[in-house]
Amino acid sequence: MDLVISVDDPGADDVQALLERHLAFARELTPPEHVHALEVDNLLDPAITFFSARRAGLLLGVGALSRLNDAHAELKSMHTNEAARGLGVGRAIVDHILVFAAVQNYERVSLETGTMEAFAPARFLYTKVGFVPCKPFAAYTANPHSVYMTIEVGPRRMLRS
Repeated sequence: MDLVISVDDPGADDVQALLERHLAFARELTPPEHVHALEVDNLLDPAITFFSARRAGLLLGVGALSRLNDAHAELKSMHTNEAARGLGVGRAIVDHILVFAAVQNYERVSLETGTMEAFAPARFLYTKVGFVPCKPFAAYTANPHSVYMTIEVGPRRMLRS
């Protein structure tokens, strides 16, 4: 059965369980003041569109897009179920969110992720998709625990694709 990526409720039981694993992962590796993963309540903000990836109803991964302004959004809460890693779920979610961002007329999507070795697969994925390093954006600051990346998603990028 095909992977279905759609807008979902971050308050759903299975989603909450995956998000708790996401938060635990971030908190285990990152100093508390540099954990930027969102709690479920924050994902309910109207400026955030939350997505899940499911196969035959089974939750395999999540991701969100947070509006920063009319032209700029942030990729948030990317997490793939451990059993589904390496199967293309993360890539499918990122691709889906970038298309959604372009349709919503954003020009750019940026993200923050960790510098630790455990975040290397995420950084590899984002680089493979086309994200490039950038300076801290929004309220983020330069620090040794964070990497910032960005990608153009507006009409100029679509013309190059």
